[in-house]
Amino acid sequence: MNSEQPQVNSYGWAATDTSGILSTFNFTRRTNGDDDITVKVLNCGICHTDLHLAKDELGMTTYPLVPGHEISGQVTKVGRNVTKFKVGDKVGVGCFVSTCGTCDNCKEGQENYCPQVQWIFNGKFPDGSRSFGGYSDRLVVHERYAVRFPDKFPLDGAAPLLCAGITVYSPMTYFGLAEPGKHMGVLGLGGLGHLAVKFAKAFGMKVTVISTSPRKRKEAVERLGADAFLVTQDQDQMQRWAQWIAYWTVSASHSLLPLVGLLRTNGKLIMLGAPIPPPELPVLPLLFGRKLIAGSACGSMKEAQEMVDFAAKHNITADVEVIPMDYVNTAFERLAKNDVKYRSVIDVANTLNPPF
Repeated sequence: MNSEQPQVNSYGWAATDTSGILSTFNFTRRTNGDDDITVKVLNCGICHTDLHLAKDELGMTTYPLVPGHEISGQVTKVGRNVTKFKVGDKVGVGCFVSTCGTCDNCKEGQENYCPQVQWIFNGKFPDGSRSFGGYSDRLVVHERYAVRFPDKFPLDGAAPLLCAGITVYSPMTYFGLAEPGKHMGVLGLGGLGHLAVKFAKAFGMKVTVISTSPRKRKEAVERLGADAFLVTQDQDQMQRWAQWIAYWTVSASHSLLPLVGLLRTNGKLIMLGAPIPPPELPVLPLLFGRKLIAGSACGSMKEAQEMVDFAAKHNITADVEVIPMDYVNTAFERLAKNDVKYRSVIDVANTLNPPF
């Protein structure tokens, strides 16, 4: 990537301060290089990370910020060295768009853990240029960082798979949970949680949804197919059920102690969110059950393509509410109140309306 190479005009919506309010924004992207594809953004999911960074709640935001890392789109241009894609292909782009390619993690196919990983927005590339996300008209990415969608895959429901989907799929497969008969708990029935249920059931697993809200029981069991439902405030239930393998956590703060208490011997509690403030670690219950608390962040590009192929085979997409671009600030407000079922997805192609 060369900072002196020609730039092309781009257009999107950006946050400019800690209010997190987004407005129209003109900027530039690099032109398509020999190894790049240019992607017309069709849809972009709204993830809680977008909201956190728009408001600088993690203390790491550089403004102006164009969010968006759950992207479905169509290839409009390919570089001369590109072999994976052709013009017209439907593709997905997720959390990261650059890695060093030389560290142990990259060599082992775990480039999502590369120390020099460059996220799709709120960062800088090695040449010093800014990275901007999918609340915009187009992307230019190295072909390595895109996945192929089948032609008939619904692209609005597919977009959230590039973050929420891969975030639950990767640890399922890595930690050996994705096998028929394994018993998994899903903590929270939100953007990640509802996809965790769908993937787990497709793998043939037994699933219990764990929630603070009794009103989600019908949704979890009757519509999504969960085998059981547990309310965290019901202490009698919490004491009776001590038999699960793993739990998928959400970004909200939860006490880990009662969850660790639900794990069977050798059970696993897998953290997929970053609660603020962070929870305390209950050590003794881990020692006296050889239990494991682990973390996982998105997934590798190989895993992402495997996840998309598996999702297409089993007709797994996110449950989405498709919204116009100018509704994004209201969508952020609703997300902060947990008033989205289960993902807002921006219809970028039909509602962004760039001025060129």
